[in-house]
Amino acid sequence: MDESLAPVLASAPDEVSRQEFTAALTVVQRMLRSVQTDRTAHCALGLHRDDAEGGNGTALLSLFTISWVDTSWAPRGVTAARALVTAEGHTHIEYGEVPCGPAAFSETVRMPTAESGLPRKPLLQIHGHLPHPDGTTLALLTLSTTAVPHREQYRAILRQIARTVSFDDPFASSRSGARS
Repeated sequence: MDESLAPVLASAPDEVSRQEFTAALTVVQRMLRSVQTDRTAHCALGLHRDDAEGGNGTALLSLFTISWVDTSWAPRGVTAARALVTAEGHTHIEYGEVPCGPAAFSETVRMPTAESGLPRKPLLQIHGHLPHPDGTTLALLTLSTTAVPHREQYRAILRQIARTVSFDDPFASSRSGARS
């Protein structure tokens, strides 16, 4: 990790910026530990300036994860709806279609516990539940941030990410071509 972050730290304009980035990274590592499961397949970190209208230019952090969730078999539309039927604390629930099929979207706002080591700021999590064609799993996309006032923008980001999801095997064509 240190090796991969060295160029980022070296590009900081001054020592104060490097220290701010290092402190932010510590928070992100704690965020990751709090949302990671044994079924987490991917994680990405977002760090950018608050340049939205009315923004103050501070650094905004986000964490994007993709996790696999096992479920009992059902048609994909039912699986999408069922993903949120028993979900506690989820708000802004929406169902729709994305190119890979039916999807359910929701959000939660959680307050980290004192033991988590995270700042005592609300943590916004935008969720996308995308059922896999096999009917027994779904991809759970989660975008987490402490920038709660920007929830509309983060919802839009997650929806755009969900539109890029494909359950196609990226190696299928190369394997079939190798056999011919």
